Order: sequence, then structure tokens, then C-alpha cells
Amino acid sequence: MWGQVQQTAAQEACRLTETPPLNSGSCTTCSKESCAPEELCYCVLIRNLLWNYCSYFMPLEHIHELNTGTMERPLEATRMENTTSACVLMERKTHVKMNRKQVMLAKLRKSCSCTPQKLKNFLMDFLPVLRWLPKYKCKEYIWGDVMSGLVIGIILVPQAIAYSLLAGLKPIYSLYTSFFANIIYFLMGTSRHVSVGIFSLISLMVGQVVDRELLLAGFDLNDDASPVLGDGSLQNDTQYNTTAFNLTIAGMNAECGKECYAIGIATALTFVAGVYQVLMGIFRLGFISMYLSEAVLDGFATGASLTILTAQVKYLIGIKIPRSQGHGMLVITWINVFRNISQANICDAITSAICILVLVTAKELGDRYKHKLKFPLPTELVVIVVATLVSHYGKLNEVYASSVSGAIPTGFIPPKVPPFNLMLRVAVDALPLAIVSFVFTVSLSEMCAKKYAYSIKANQEMFAVGFCNIIPSFFHSFATSAALAKTLVKTSTGCQTQVSGVISAMVVLLVLLFLAPLFYSLQKCVLACIIIVSLRGALRKFRDVPSRYHVNKVDTFVWIVTMSASALISTEIGLLVGIVFSLLCIIVRTQRPRTALLGQIQDTNFYEDDLEYENLSSIPKVKIFRFEAPLYYANKDYFLKSLYRLTNLDPNLEVARRKKYEKKEKRHLKKGDHTTANGLGIGETTLQLVPKQTDFQALVVDCSSILFLDTTGVNTLKEILKDYKDLNISVLLACCNPSVIDSLKRGGYFGKDFGSMQEMLFYSIHNAVQFAKDQKLPADCSV
Repeated sequence: MWGQVQQTAAQEACRLTETPPLNSGSCTTCSKESCAPEELCYCVLIRNLLWNYCSYFMPLEHIHELNTGTMERPLEATRMENTTSACVLMERKTHVKMNRKQVMLAKLRKSCSCTPQKLKNFLMDFLPVLRWLPKYKCKEYIWGDVMSGLVIGIILVPQAIAYSLLAGLKPIYSLYTSFFANIIYFLMGTSRHVSVGIFSLISLMVGQVVDRELLLAGFDLNDDASPVLGDGSLQNDTQYNTTAFNLTIAGMNAECGKECYAIGIATALTFVAGVYQVLMGIFRLGFISMYLSEAVLDGFATGASLTILTAQVKYLIGIKIPRSQGHGMLVITWINVFRNISQANICDAITSAICILVLVTAKELGDRYKHKLKFPLPTELVVIVVATLVSHYGKLNEVYASSVSGAIPTGFIPPKVPPFNLMLRVAVDALPLAIVSFVFTVSLSEMCAKKYAYSIKANQEMFAVGFCNIIPSFFHSFATSAALAKTLVKTSTGCQTQVSGVISAMVVLLVLLFLAPLFYSLQKCVLACIIIVSLRGALRKFRDVPSRYHVNKVDTFVWIVTMSASALISTEIGLLVGIVFSLLCIIVRTQRPRTALLGQIQDTNFYEDDLEYENLSSIPKVKIFRFEAPLYYANKDYFLKSLYRLTNLDPNLEVARRKKYEKKEKRHLKKGDHTTANGLGIGETTLQLVPKQTDFQALVVDCSSILFLDTTGVNTLKEILKDYKDLNISVLLACCNPSVIDSLKRGGYFGKDFGSMQEMLFYSIHNAVQFAKDQKLPADCSV
């Protein structure tokens, strides 16, 4: 019995005085190693008397400083109760303020210094191949790299030729792009498995800019005549475009045909996009990719896939319709397709049906039995070889007027500087191209790095993709990016390092030097089939809409809006709309967040939403309000409205109502009438002044979900503190993070000397509730 009395007295003394708990091994009051059980209670009481006596003459934090012998750290006198009901004082660490000017100068001094070791590290970081290639385990890695490189090269050739239709360029330029991108990423990339090269979405974005500029220059987009460059580089072509354009390149005036102008636009666009990416890497702007959520990227890819599919329909059925440009291209193209459906080429339609059937069947079988296959079936290459042979020996172009790829020259065209006078025209278009290219590359790199347990450098990836665009632009290539489908194939075929990229580049080089002319008779409808079948993954996203909606409704709406805008307006605007809409969704969710009144979980010190959980008990005379968002200027009105609605009390209206009754009461008293206008006595009026909803004397605000406060947020809390104080209702804050506490201090919430801080701020809801229960109701609280 005596032990229980001692324990109860110690806990009560600790609760009343907020002193640090006594250590079980020693007594801080009498300075002994340990106190006997009989002496423990008296030690606690003596210390409490001294503590209370000192607290009348100096602030609590000064007492603690004297006890500990340290004067440099301010004490945050807030209450905290743990599971053992012991009271502790939390002391904030002192953070030394650094001189920003000195820090900046030190960083500049360090970055501007040049030593042999620093130069070596810079070179190693800029060309990561110098780090990993000397450590290459030939016997362990070479077989997987060679195998995956050959497979990707075999897949890359038909895709490069096919994607040239999307870019509005000749197949030779797609092959150049695939070759140079693999070589440069081998030297500069940090991912071991990503396949960088021609990508359908990037090709589409390039093609839209090329088509727009060709129209503005007066070229006919549907002119099927073989082009000739102004300098005669493509000597295999025998026909000339009927339209010419005077273009100043490198200070020289040259007459440039359609194809010359088209590749000039593409290289200028690619060069500017690469410069943007390098500048983003220098200024470390990789954080921009964070604003492209998964829902935005998936919606953008699906919408662009619908645009790509629509653009290929005319090749599938062999009709000649104008290539639509600008907003609403998808709708306009389908209208033109149905208007000209009677002109469909039967040969192209039959060939397309057969190719799609073969490709889809092979892909489905490959997906089903991929665990049994050592490498994926090269279906695209087989289809292209067979279709080329049938078209050549069946003379489909001459007999049935089927559109074919035409001559593809061998070798390399001499390098040329991208036309600077076109760069200003495409500078705006290059920005979304640069961002999309970088985001897809980094996201795929991070996916592979996480799967195979190694790290990448996002900043270096930006440099790598940037130079994969800048350098090839001098060699008649256009923009590149990492491609998901080829990356997955690369990882599934045993790829270990980027040596596989060099093998793929060698396969493309073999085609460039020797095999390109063999694809002369290849039908364009076959290339369109390869493009459409490659979109299966993006188009399958429609099947995921119900499950996506079940997981998160907001993300589903972001996906739908981004997809619709990308398909119905344009890809660039669709991406912008998706980013803006996703940010607006975040803002709206913080403007109107969840709010709740909390109840206590029975027999525990924890509290939860009484609308979401059953068997919660309410706290008499205490309301606990939770606001699940940062409190800032955009949601402060919602914060107040929710607080007043849930507590069923608007302090401003209540104060105004009481003042109104007080004025009426004074008028009646002056007249000598002891009854009010309602016919009630003065005592009855006094009772009526307190409405039923003011059934609480303390409001606890759970700040655990409030991440930060701005000036408006601090003023809002100060406002409710004042308003409720007028009604004799105390406002207690619980679970504030250090950032919120600092904001409240700077805003003067606790007063000038923070003297009342320990009566207003608590580290747990339960601690605040216990404090509110122990408060005595003021004598005039019912008036």
C-alpha cells in the first residue's frame, strides 16, 4: 500500500510541475547514488516545492539552464507523456547559422580549383565508360552482351525504318540516329541496361514539327517524289521535288529541296533539345521530372499512341490524304479517312491484315512462352524480309500501285552543322521534346538500376541524352530517347553492360554500309503494321482504367485528361495540360482536405476520427480537431469553416450574440424592468445566454498532418486563439513538428517571451487532453 502511495505521489508531482522524471538509479534531488523506497516520495516532494518556488521568479527555461549548467540552448517547455506516464522536457538542438556568402565562396573556390586528381575525376564522371570498362569481366559478361546486342540490332533495323514514317523523314536518317545514339550512350551513360535510340513518341513529336515547318515553307506533304539534297549527297535519287526553298546554311545560299529542308528542321530541333538537356544538367534542373507523375506519363503515352495509330491508317489501306496539322489532327484525319475510303488500295489492305495477324499472334505467343524462350522471336525482321521478297518478285508497286519505301542510300552523308536560322523557329518546340526525352530515359534507367541493384546518376543521364542529341545532329540524325520495349528485351536476353549497345550499333552499321538498298521494295503498309503492333502496351492502358479508378480516382482523372488532350489537341499541349491539371489536383486537395473530430480509443492513449471508427469515446468538455493538410493562405477559410461546423460553434457569432443580449439587458435595467423583452427573468436570461453547443471548455488542434504554416496560417491560429479566449475556451496545439513550432514562435503565437508556451503546446494529443481535463472552469464561463 505504501509503495502505491509513493508511486502515485511521484507521478502526480511530476505531472503538476513538469519536472524531469527521476532516474531509477539515482536521486537528482539529494545527490545520492540511490534513495531508499521510503525516501523517494519525500525527495520528489522537496524538489517539487523548490521547483514551484523558483518558477515564480524566473522562466522555466532559465531554471533548467541553471540546473544543467548550460545557458546557450533555449528549452522548449512543452509537455510530453510516454507510455509509463513519466513527464519529460524536450530540448531543441542549437543549429549554428552559417554565413551563406562564405559557403558560396568556399564552393566556388573548390569548384574553380584544378588539380590532376580533380581533372581525372571530372573525366571519369563525364565518360563513365572509363570507370567500368577496365573492370569488364569478359568471360562472365561477353556472351549476354553479344546476344542481347544482336537481338536488339535485329529489332532496331525494322523499327528504325518504320519510325521514319512518324518523323516524316527518309529511313536512312532513322538508321543514322540509331547508330550514333548507341555509341554515344555507351561512352556517357550510367545505366547498364537501357536501350537508347529511336523512339515512337519522340519520332512523332519531331514529325509534327517537321510537317508544320514544311507547310509554312510551301512544300507539299504528300509529294511522293524522291528528294535530292541541295548538295547532291543522295546520289541514288533520280527524281527531284518540284518545290524548292532558298536556305542559308553555314553562311552559304543554297537551293534546298523538300527532304533537305525537312532534315534541316529535324537536326535544328534535335540540336536545341540537346542544348536544353545539357543546360538542365549544368544547372541541376533534373527535379523538373518530378512534376511528370506516372498518371501524366501514362496518359501522355496513350494519347500519343492514338495519334500515332491514326497517322498510320492511311498507309494501312493505301489511300492518299493530306497529312493533318495543328490541333484536332486525330479527328480531322479520321474524317478524311472515311471520306476517301473508296480509294483504298486492296493490295495494301490485304498485306496489312496479314502482317498484323502474324505480328500480333507472334507477340502473344512470345509473351505466353517467354519463360521458355532464351530470346524473343525476331518477328519484325522476318515479316520485313518476307514482305520485301514478295513485293519485289510480285512487282506490287508496278502492278497494284502499292507505296514502297524507295531507295535507301548506303554509307554516310558528310556531316553538316545544323542550320542556325531554323533554331529560333523550333526553340519552343524543343523544350517539351527535351523534357520528355530526359524523363523517359531517367525513369527507365532508375527502373533497371533498382531491379539489378546498382545506382545511376540522374544528372549524368541528362548529359548523356543531351549529347546523344547534340553530336548526332551534325550527322543528319534526329532526337532520341530510351525505349521501354527494347529495354525490356535487352534485359531479358542477358544484357550485362552497354557493350551490347555497341553490338547493336554494329548491326545497324552493317545495314547502313551494305544491306540498305535491299529494302527498296518494302511496302510502307508493312512498316505501318510494325508501328501499330508496337503500340500494344500503351493501348492496353485502357484495360487498366477500372483498376486505376479503384486505386485512386484523382490519378484516373489526371490520366483521362492528359490522354484526351494529347490525342484530341496535340502531344505538346496534352503534356502541358496534364502537368497543370495534376498540380491543380494537388492544390485542390490541400484547399479542401479531410477534417475530423477525434474520439479516444477505449482504454488507450490514442485518438481517431469518430466518423470512421466505432466504439470511440468522446472527451467531456474537450473537442479534438484534426486538419489533414498544410495551413496556408489558400485553405485558411476552409479551415475555419470546418472548425466551426464540426464544433457547432462560431465564436464570432457567439460573441456578437452575447453583446447583443448584454445591450438589451442594460436597456431593461435602466428602465427598472426586471424582466427581459422575452418575458424572462434576469437569471433565466443569464442561462439562456449560454447555448447548448458551447459544451466544451478546451479545443485541442491535432497538428500532426500540418506540414507547414505560412504567415496567413499563423495569423489564423492566432485568430482562433483570441476568438475562443473571448468565450473562455482554451486552444491547445498538439503534435506540432519543429517547422510549425518555429513558425508559431516567429509569428508571436506564444507571446514575446514564450512564457505561456508550456500551457499551449503539447507533444501528444493525450497529454493535451489530460491538461485540459485538469483545468478548472473559470467562474464566469457561463456568462
